[in-house]
Amino acid sequence: MRNNYVILYTGGSMAASESEQKAVLKAWDDWYSRVGNDLVDAGKPFNNQATSITSDGMVSHDFSDCAPSGYSIIQADSFNDAVALARTCPVLKDGAKVSVYETFDPMSM
Repeated sequence: MRNNYVILYTGGSMAASESEQKAVLKAWDDWYSRVGNDLVDAGKPFNNQATSITSDGMVSHDFSDCAPSGYSIIQADSFNDAVALARTCPVLKDGAKVSVYETFDPMSM
């Protein structure tokens, strides 16, 4: 059974010049093409504002260098296959780190 995996991006940098931005967008388009129908949600980058709410209701507005910067959701046959695909993600060329999380349907437990 194929599962969904969230690829969470942390850090990285934005391309400075217009030509660099075009190259980055091309790299993402190429990666999305390689992922093909296994791309569930291309995702979006996050801005640098974050709010955390604890279980006791405390709210804090924080942002740090290790905060998530975006995500994608893919489908794969196994966790190892998802990790292999994440290793080819173009965000790694911009200094970001990726983390892979397998999702599950709690209603099927």
